Amino acid sequence: MTGRTTTMNTMSAMGPRTSRLRIRHETCVSYAQAAVSSHNEVRMTPLTLPEQTTLDARVTISPATAMWSYWDYWGTQVTGFDLMEPHENLTITALSLVETSPPVPLATPPSWAEVAEEASNSRLLEYMVPTRRTAVTEELTDLARAASGGLDPHETAAAVSDIVADRVAYVPGATGVQTVATEAWEQGAGVCQDIAHLTAGLLRAIGLPTRYVSGYLHPERDAELHRPVAGQSHAWVEYWAGDWSGYDPTNRTRANESHVIVGRGRDYDDVTPHKGVYRGVAGGPPEVLVEFTRVA
Repeated sequence: MTGRTTTMNTMSAMGPRTSRLRIRHETCVSYAQAAVSSHNEVRMTPLTLPEQTTLDARVTISPATAMWSYWDYWGTQVTGFDLMEPHENLTITALSLVETSPPVPLATPPSWAEVAEEASNSRLLEYMVPTRRTAVTEELTDLARAASGGLDPHETAAAVSDIVADRVAYVPGATGVQTVATEAWEQGAGVCQDIAHLTAGLLRAIGLPTRYVSGYLHPERDAELHRPVAGQSHAWVEYWAGDWSGYDPTNRTRANESHVIVGRGRDYDDVTPHKGVYRGVAGGPPEVLVEFTRVA
């Protein structure tokens, strides 16, 4: 999962603006030999939220097969399907039309004591616990704690994100889907998934509930209408400071109308766009295409 852009202003000269985007996300899997069967889950359907409305969404599969959908524990829409006949290729195409709005202004955050009390007595606690992917060392925790000294939760989220972005250069292909946060820190390079994992791990370690967000980021905010633009899936974080606020540490900015949310969880494992198992000989990595078209 990758994605970086620098056109991230949340307000235009004319004030708040909405964005209507058509998104095509296609994943092609080829097997070295025909897979006897496969069992799959797809998380590629954008959510409908106060600042984001999914107007249309559909998932198609080739070879064609029956599908079903459900909402998982973390609130993400899942499309499931099985292929019980031999197949040499699998193509998953997710099409969606989404209207997004700029984020609302940040409210005055609660005190750190209030954050701690709320986190200890609610489901926020699930977003305070380190996972295999987000665990950080005590040394890194001390670094984040020093950077946040005297800052409120909103300021802390930005300051800690900057620590990560300063250390981990965005380098497509520098890491793989199994890379954990500390590995990206040590090598000083990674993709948005790694930067989000590190940021989430550090914010949790210093007492701020934080969840990993999977979705899309339009790479050209002012792209010509109806002109397809190649893009990628993206990852960022949301932290709780009285309410959930999105922050994109890869681009050092608040999440805005160019960000489209598909799912949230503790880390990538909770919101993997496509996961499955199959009987057969392993093939190469899947080919992924993400395309955006601004329609309004």
